[in-house]
Amino acid sequence: MRQGYEALSEKEKDTLRLLLAGHDAKSMARHLGLSVHTVNERLRDARRKLSATSSREAARLLREAEGPETVGDKAFGDASAPSPVQDAASAHSSPHPRAAWAIGGLAMIALVIAALALSAAPQAAQHRAHHPAAKARPAPETAVTAAARKWLALVDAQKWQESFAGTTQSFQTNNTFEMWQSASVGGRVPLGRVLSRRLVNEETVPAAPAGHQVVHFKTDFAAKRGATETLALTREGDGWKIVGYLID
Repeated sequence: MRQGYEALSEKEKDTLRLLLAGHDAKSMARHLGLSVHTVNERLRDARRKLSATSSREAARLLREAEGPETVGDKAFGDASAPSPVQDAASAHSSPHPRAAWAIGGLAMIALVIAALALSAAPQAAQHRAHHPAAKARPAPETAVTAAARKWLALVDAQKWQESFAGTTQSFQTNNTFEMWQSASVGGRVPLGRVLSRRLVNEETVPAAPAGHQVVHFKTDFAAKRGATETLALTREGDGWKIVGYLID
């Protein structure tokens, strides 16, 4: 397995990471600026090198080889580019090391958030730099914010099955319920009950294929005061679903 991993090219790894994040061949082609045929060739070569019977199996093998920290923190096609969720969250975080809990199912948690690492990140950061007052101004309570609050209430109540049902199809494809429950019990439960939760802002991230809304809350937990909760949501079916969740 390790030999197969080392045989992969960076382009093949990038393609597998996009597959892990829920992209299909067409959206990967758009994101990478390639033809669908080229994307499929990369996936075929990756399957061969990893001796995998399917592209999803090859992607899972990549995840196992790289682990959550390596895969999750790497922007597709550019290891130095921050993801919009991480970049936006940094505006509200302390100088202390990031709390190591990003919901989404162990290794796949950070991957879902890393899927937002698109070219919009530098523009978003530049906008905040030129409009410093905007990041401190609370956003109005929108339907997206209401959906985020409703989903967080399920997590607060430890309703893992219901909160898992409130995530996107791609999220559920890349993560099992057991992974979600395990990550939640290990990461959220120790924080204790919510003392207060205040909306900081909401911003749009034009991620493929339909874009995301990123919502930030400043939250006081019984065991952690001044935490920042960052949620990425996208429109799916008849409502807004969770793509990623991060606590700093």
